[in-house]
Amino acid sequence: MTDTVTQIIKLLAPFNTAGIPLSADTDISSDLNIDSVTVMDFVMEVEDHFDIEIPLNVLSETRTVADLAKVVEARSKKA
Repeated sequence: MTDTVTQIIKLLAPFNTAGIPLSADTDISSDLNIDSVTVMDFVMEVEDHFDIEIPLNVLSETRTVADLAKVVEARSKKA
């Protein structure tokens, strides 16, 4: 598990009201059964934590924690 995945899981934990085990394969929306507003709140936390911006068109293709970690790592390198 990468450091980015670990950090994202820590940021995701408060949004995990289902109490399921979180991993790189966790589908952020469907596994956690959270709505789009909550997903956006989580994404804003990620953006603030990593000091990046994630465009909506990229976000729409991002499903799992691992997908999000790849986006974060790619956006961090551009900064």
